[in-house]
Order: sequence, then structure tokens, then C-alpha cells
Amino acid sequence: MAASVGQVLALVLVAALWGGTQPLLKRASSRLQRVRERNWARQLVQEMKTLFLNIEYLMPFFLNQCGSLLYYFTLASTDLTLAVPISNSLAIVFTLIVGKFLGEDIGGKRAFAGIILTMAGITLCITSSMNKTQGQPSTL
Repeated sequence: MAASVGQVLALVLVAALWGGTQPLLKRASSRLQRVRERNWARQLVQEMKTLFLNIEYLMPFFLNQCGSLLYYFTLASTDLTLAVPISNSLAIVFTLIVGKFLGEDIGGKRAFAGIILTMAGITLCITSSMNKTQGQPSTL
């Protein structure tokens, strides 16, 4: 089964929601380190309170879960051999890009080279799938 342009765009949106929210969740969840309780149950309750009463954490968490919901619905009509590579590898690319905008150290030239190679691989996957959609034999 080949993917349509709409399905590919939905998978890119999933990757953006997953990858774009990871650095934001990391930053917001750093407040967990301040919570210390003697009992493990009280510790869990305090951590949950700290996270779920923090709008800085809730918004990226909500967007991340919207990405998961969109992924679930997209999988119903998309080939897994295309859906998994696009969503997972592009999520890493979006994580690096958003992390860089937030001032995190992402690894310099090697990270940039990894982004370029990832984009080249995803382009090949999408092109191969689009050729199948148009009834042409894949050149890969």
C-alpha cells in the first residue's frame, strides 16, 4: 500500500508534535528534582501534582499526546514501512532543531550531518512510495 500526500503530511505533523515537544517537556520536568518526600507514595503524588499543575509542562504534553492520537489514526491507512521511518526519524530531527532554538547543545557538525542524511533517507522513502502510488515502477 502506498501513501498519499495527505498521509505523508500527517506523518510529518506527528513527527513535529513528538519531536518538537521533547525539549519543552525536558525543560518543564526539571522541576521534579526539587520534590523530595520520605514515602514513595507521597513522592509519586507530589511529582504528579508538580507536573500536572504546571502549564509549562501540560501544553507540550497535550501536544505530544495529540501527535500520538494522529499517529494512531494515520496508521489505519498508511503502510507501516513508510509510517515508522518518517515519524520516528523526523521526530529526532525536530527534537534537534527545537533543542537548538532553546539553546541546548545538539552536537555541532555531526548532528547537522545526521539531519541531512536523515532527510535524504526520508526523501527516498517518500519518493519510492509516491512512485508506487502513480503506478510507476520504483527506481530504488
